[in-house]
Amino acid sequence: MAFFTGEYDCKLDAKGRMVLPAKIKNALPEGSGDELVVRRGFEPCLVLYPMLEYKKIFSKIAGLNEFNAEYRNLQRNFFRGNAIVELDSAGRILIPKNMMAFAGLEKESIVVGMGNRVEIWDASKYDDYLIKDQQEFSDLAEKHLFES
Repeated sequence: MAFFTGEYDCKLDAKGRMVLPAKIKNALPEGSGDELVVRRGFEPCLVLYPMLEYKKIFSKIAGLNEFNAEYRNLQRNFFRGNAIVELDSAGRILIPKNMMAFAGLEKESIVVGMGNRVEIWDASKYDDYLIKDQQEFSDLAEKHLFES
């Protein structure tokens, strides 16, 4: 199982290539090879999965009943923008242009380890999606982690 954590400042070059931080590369599961899956996030960011982790999610979503309109809508929107990317010999991934546009990625980005996946944010947007109030953060943690 993958275990990604931490925040990292990264840069994209003019071609849309980004060097993955060493701690992210080192956390890739053994046997996952150089293939990763990138998809549009629920927020204006991209989500990067090792292939092994993506296959777990793929199975759940692909296994939904295709005769249910709500499930079809979920499948359509989840799968429509996924792309397989590969780490090159320099440890970079090439982010497809349409995905860069979706997330508003230009040059400065933030890479965030999210457990089994990695989020890629435009540096100017990332802060807008963080909780600023520590009490709100504490309340949220208590609500979802410690209530039975």
